[in-house]
Formats: sequence, structure tokens, C-alpha cells
Amino acid sequence: MPDWLEVVVRGFLFVIILFLMTKLLGKKQLSELSFFEYVTGITIGSIAAEVIMGLDNNIWHGIIGILIFAVLPFFTEILSVHSKRVRDFVEGKGTVIIKDGKVLEENLKKEKYTTDELLQLLREKDIFDIADLEYAVLEADGKLSVLPKKDARPVTRKDLGMPAINEKEPHTVIMDGEILDEPLTSAGKNRGWLKSELDKLGVTLENVFLGQINAYGELTADLYDDKIQVPSSQERPLLLASMKKCQADLELFALATDSKEAKDMYKKNAERLEASIAKLSPLLKG
Repeated sequence: MPDWLEVVVRGFLFVIILFLMTKLLGKKQLSELSFFEYVTGITIGSIAAEVIMGLDNNIWHGIIGILIFAVLPFFTEILSVHSKRVRDFVEGKGTVIIKDGKVLEENLKKEKYTTDELLQLLREKDIFDIADLEYAVLEADGKLSVLPKKDARPVTRKDLGMPAINEKEPHTVIMDGEILDEPLTSAGKNRGWLKSELDKLGVTLENVFLGQINAYGELTADLYDDKIQVPSSQERPLLLASMKKCQADLELFALATDSKEAKDMYKKNAERLEASIAKLSPLLKG
């Protein structure tokens, strides 16, 4: 076999082997690596490159070497799942850097981080004043987790005493001008509904780059032609306007009638509708 053809064959073979090994080790090998996994990944790549280009090397020796370096972290990961002591030793554990608003200098030096590096990590968390922090932990993967002081946290609906709003995940139902039936069904819609919504927006399916059904069951569309402005859905604002009109009508009816019983009924229902409008307004505003 010519040398160039053997390199091609070895290359394809090791791409397949490395792909299978990566699938075996899991997605963690592609994202957050511990020091042990980092060293293992580099070694596997080095062995593969050496065997592919070094035609004098036995290909099976390379495969055995890769299997060893793949199986070892696989079983180490299994042990880590069942033992915190092993997990802390192999993957490391978080180090408290800031506690009660004060920087723990000894822990910072222990992790070989400078003050400038700490400030950079804080800026990446949109924190520019250490006095705003209650607690900060340098995680095993080098990321910083922070807990701002109560006064420095963004105001939430809970802080304002407003009812919580639970939103569902959006469903992507159109991609590259093609309808995706599975997410469309998951959203409880069908192609007839989708066509009707596209007609309301005044766009054609072929011109839709990305279409999603949001948490309110409305279709939003991003078009290939960015110059075309897609109108926003008016269903929720119209519903809110209708509720306000009904409330106003009930109050007018209460003023117009001479019957005390009817007047009380209109007033009572107007108050109920007003309370419902107050709760639903955050959801129904466009």
C-alpha cells in the first residue's frame, strides 16, 4: 500500500475511534474539563497523530494506547459519581474567595489568582464594586459564582409583591423555510393554524428563516429579507382592551340603573374584572 494511502486509511480509522471514545466519555470532555481529563485528552490526540503519520509504528499499539487513556477516565468518572472524596481529588472543589463582603487573600493566593484577575472575573459578572458582594466562590472549572448583597440585586416581581409568571420554552416550528412537525405538535398546533398565522403576518413560508411559538402561543418570525417589518401579534393587547371596555360598561350600567340589586351586581362584577385586569396586565401587554 502506498504511504499516502496508508496515512489516509489511518486518518479515517482514528477519526472514527476518537469519535467513539468521545461519545463514551460523554459531553463533559467537550465542555468543562478537570485537570485529569485535560491531560488525558491531549495524550489521546498526541497518540493518534503519532500513529497516523508515523508509518513505522504499529497501528494496533496506538489503538491500545488510546483505549487505555479513554477507559481510565471513564472508570474514574464512575468512581467520582459514587464518591465525593474521589470527585474532590480528581475534579477539585470550589474555593471561597469572598465571604461576608471581604476578600479572603489567602485563598486567592492559594489558587494562584491575582487581584487583577479577580476583578476581571467580577466584571464578567457585571460586578464592579466588591462592596456589593456577599459571597463568591471560585469553582473547580475556574468560573466564579457570586451572590450579591440583597440591596445590590435586581428587583424581582416577588420583591414588588407581584404574582409570578411561569413561561414555557419557545418551540421552533419553522427553520430555513421548512415546517418542523414534531415541535409544532408539541406546542399543540397544526399546519392549518401555522398557515393562518403566517397569513395574519403577511409573510410566506418560503421567506421565513426562523419561526417560533412563544410562551403565549403566538407565532414570531424572522425573515430572510430583513427589510420587511413583521407586525407583532395584537391578540393579547386586544384582549386587554376588551376587558377594560367590559369593566367600563359594567360601571356605566351601575350608574344608569335605578335598581339597587342590579347596581350592586354591576359594581361587584366590575370590581372582579378590575382585579383580573390587574393580575393579567403584565401578560397581556404587547
